[in-house]
Amino acid sequence: MTFQLPARSALTSDYERGVILVAIATLAWSCSGIYARLLTTDIWTAIAWRSLFGGVFLFIPSLFLEGGFSWRQWSSVFRPAGLAMIACQAISQACFIGALYMTTVANVTMIYATAPFIAAFLSWTMLKERVAKRTLIAGAICLIGVAVIVASSIGGGTGVGDLLALGMTVTFALIIVIPRMDRSVPILPSSIVSGFLTFVIFVPFASTAALDAHNWFLLAAFGATNFALAFVLFLFGSRRMPAADAALISSMEIVLTPFWVWLIFSERPPAATFIGGMIIFAAIVWHTAVDLRQSRRARVSA
Repeated sequence: MTFQLPARSALTSDYERGVILVAIATLAWSCSGIYARLLTTDIWTAIAWRSLFGGVFLFIPSLFLEGGFSWRQWSSVFRPAGLAMIACQAISQACFIGALYMTTVANVTMIYATAPFIAAFLSWTMLKERVAKRTLIAGAICLIGVAVIVASSIGGGTGVGDLLALGMTVTFALIIVIPRMDRSVPILPSSIVSGFLTFVIFVPFASTAALDAHNWFLLAAFGATNFALAFVLFLFGSRRMPAADAALISSMEIVLTPFWVWLIFSERPPAATFIGGMIIFAAIVWHTAVDLRQSRRARVSA
């Protein structure tokens, strides 16, 4: 007597691969705080070289993704929308590293978690796109959480870092919105150019004296994994699953990033960060859960 296991559908298999890819991307993103705390360079050096390594390591897969290398695709980067995309990405990268150096990792992570809701608000106001009422409600709740975190930093020495995190979040929200304004803007080429541009802007202020083998390795790994690898894996994985599922998995970065820093470096954020973070995380989980439920209902009825 022989037993034959039921064949797994290609759809299920493809979905599971997507889950694994998005989960690995989330883990790579969650290591940003570890890299920032292990580095012993100044802010300018970290911004410059992390951006360069990120651009270099992202250039290699760009030769094979999104149709491969084409002059038409790369030339479109230098149109107005493409230049705006590059500028926002460069500012976002610089603010990101600056924020990690000047405030707690938890503050950076919690403030950054509001980016999708800011993007939804910008789409609503700039593009007149219809935005679900629950998205506006979740966004408003998130802003309350951000206000709690930032207000507690005033006079506490981390206010500048929190403002940089907010600047990073707003510019990243614009990065989400710009391709909706001009769908011809290529994502990968603009990310690569922004990495090189950020390097050119900040390397004059960088200090080569601090670049020993320890820091060279960390900066290369920071750019390769947190910038390039995570980007590519999420790009591939999110295409194999509903957007709500990908958002739910990637939201674990909010928990994991400050957790690694607490576990390894014993970095404890202030009480206000816990309160504001709980408000933000609760809003994200509620919003994502509703999206996930509606997505599954749509698949069942299809």
